[in-house]
Amino acid sequence: MDPKQEKTRHSAAHILAYAIQELYPDAKNTIGPPVEEGFYYDFENLNITPADFPKIESKMKEIIKANYSFKKKTATLPEIKKIFKENKYKIEMAEEFKKQKEKLTIYSCGKFSDLCRGPHVKSTGQIKAIKLTKIAGAYWRGDVKNKQLTRLYGIAFETEKEMKTHLQLLEEASKRDHRKIGKNLELFSFHEEAPGMPFWHAKGTIIWNELLKYWREEHKKDGYEEIRTPVILNKKLWLLSGHWEHYKENMYFTKVDEQDYALKPMNCPGGILVYKNRVRSYKELPLRMAEIGLVHRHELSGVLAGLLRVRAFNQDDAHIYCIQETLKQELKKVIQLSDRIYKKFGFQYNVELSTKPEKAMGDPKLWEKAEKELAAALDELKMKYKINPGDGAFYGPKIDFHLKDALGRTWQCGTLQLDFQMPIKFNLKYMGEDGTQNHQPITLHRTIYGSIERFIGILLEHTGGKLPLWISPIQVRILTVADRFNEYAEKIIKQMDEQGIRAELDGRTESIGKKVREAQLQKINYILVVGERELSEGTVTIRTVDNKIQGAKKIDTFIKQVVKEITERK
Repeated sequence: MDPKQEKTRHSAAHILAYAIQELYPDAKNTIGPPVEEGFYYDFENLNITPADFPKIESKMKEIIKANYSFKKKTATLPEIKKIFKENKYKIEMAEEFKKQKEKLTIYSCGKFSDLCRGPHVKSTGQIKAIKLTKIAGAYWRGDVKNKQLTRLYGIAFETEKEMKTHLQLLEEASKRDHRKIGKNLELFSFHEEAPGMPFWHAKGTIIWNELLKYWREEHKKDGYEEIRTPVILNKKLWLLSGHWEHYKENMYFTKVDEQDYALKPMNCPGGILVYKNRVRSYKELPLRMAEIGLVHRHELSGVLAGLLRVRAFNQDDAHIYCIQETLKQELKKVIQLSDRIYKKFGFQYNVELSTKPEKAMGDPKLWEKAEKELAAALDELKMKYKINPGDGAFYGPKIDFHLKDALGRTWQCGTLQLDFQMPIKFNLKYMGEDGTQNHQPITLHRTIYGSIERFIGILLEHTGGKLPLWISPIQVRILTVADRFNEYAEKIIKQMDEQGIRAELDGRTESIGKKVREAQLQKINYILVVGERELSEGTVTIRTVDNKIQGAKKIDTFIKQVVKEITERK
């Protein structure tokens, strides 16, 4: 988010809180940050529905019209406690800021004041367009044990034109919603018997398998071997790995033979056990072990969002065990592999380097070293990146890849984590050239698709469901103008099947116009029409999903064209 955008959205959040204070005096405001999609503010004791939005927006516009200046002042903790004596949330945050030796600052506009770091625009009048978009539930600090709050989302811009463009983008995004596409194309579904856990249908499974086929080919080129590890593992392993201490609230648990077990939220501890199964030699390193691993993470029901936020998903994980001398080379190879795969799908992407979080394990000096290694690899590849402070994994800093879709939205997918901690905790060793086994490898954790479910969701929205031919569940549909041409169409389908082309026949007694429209709605890449002329000439008449008519072609010519397009994964 650029600084100008951040100021606008942050200021709009204050305007919203001001309006709520005026209209609903009993409500207590908590936090209101700018976010990628706009801004939000969380409130305690606020019971409203979208029907109340016009009234709130009207009050917000009054505040904007008044053109109140945003005024900043520094305060002491006792002053904060006095000013916000009725708001325990502000006092709690102020106490935390003070412990972290941060300055306590208050921003005021009109009769409204808020504990805030800033930044803000000069005055409320600089925001020319503002709108509330949705309402949701949220827990203070994201902890289900805390009281549930009401979260109001909104968007804000400095011009009406920007607002109009954004609303058009939202409308287009709604058309591309992967949940609608998934339902219409019968790719996947969700059921109350397993909330947040997708059921993949036959057509969706074809997409899944094609993505993994490509993934496996690319990883084989780069020297990876593929493994599989159990979904349920004993509590002792999660205690050792640190997940029990740092990640327990996101895990699911069960008992087996009266012992505690957990569904794995990450694949790394299982992969480590594979590494430790025998003595490893320096000659084997770097050892690259990849796994398509099913993981489970507890997500609150309110944040589940189709394939983009689920409770059960598959990661295209890999763990690389290397030595210091080959570390930078391995980091660069992962970045280059990620780049190659993302470009295959036409994605541009941004890179972030996420540093040590507040809750982290291990020696701070090792964290500093790891962060420098990641930065050096990116610098040598001349890749632009920005620092994302405090967002690393609890065991190591990471590089995150944010894919940019056709609508300009960004999605975090792949990640590359440099880990000095797990090898220490698990006492990982290898036999060095000196014949001793007291040498410790370095571990890299990485994904490229990230969650395969999420990647498919992003891909569906990026393409609007018009998938590249090689991924499409149904690549060709043949439409007959009358029943007597069905036999000819079936012979063509047999030829295509022999060449690995996924084709089907629409031989219904419906008009060609209706059949074409239905095939286009089903996002079929190639729509072929056969009738009297095609039968006599041994041809097919070709139309694409975008309604481009390629005309008549000989069957063999068309099949060669399609096979080439599939093989090259265009």
